[in-house]
Amino acid sequence: MSPFEEVLEQYEPMISSIIRKLHIYREFEQFRQAGRIALWQAWSRFDETKWDFAPFAYRSIRGALLDELKRETRFNDVHVPAEDDLLEYAGSETEDDTSTFSRLEEALVKLTAEEKELLILLYEDRVTQTTCAAHFGISVAGVKKRRERLLAKLRGQLKN
Repeated sequence: MSPFEEVLEQYEPMISSIIRKLHIYREFEQFRQAGRIALWQAWSRFDETKWDFAPFAYRSIRGALLDELKRETRFNDVHVPAEDDLLEYAGSETEDDTSTFSRLEEALVKLTAEEKELLILLYEDRVTQTTCAAHFGISVAGVKKRRERLLAKLRGQLKN
């Protein structure tokens, strides 16, 4: 069998095709690299006497990309991206930001009890969205929606 560099060059379009068929629309390089690794693993364990390489490579790459999608979905369900959020910015108060911090305090006073509880669970206690969903008796998507609405509400109040 030919060296892996030649195989990679030959099967790179297949990796791109599988990415498109799976409707992966972000983090292309992460998935492309996962596809390359899957191709290398398929190339390493391939036995020429048992089957053709192309279908074997296709199944291996597609399976690895599906696994990567599942892994990313599980990660996104559990972890709350807080580093870009308004609350992280407000929590790092400097002397120049006292007016922003006081405006945030005023905005927090205007929240309902349930909204405050959600904020505390997500940002202070750092519990997962799945745990929040169980706590409130709603779905994870419902928690995500409430979180987005809550942050939009806070941003709107801070802009005024």
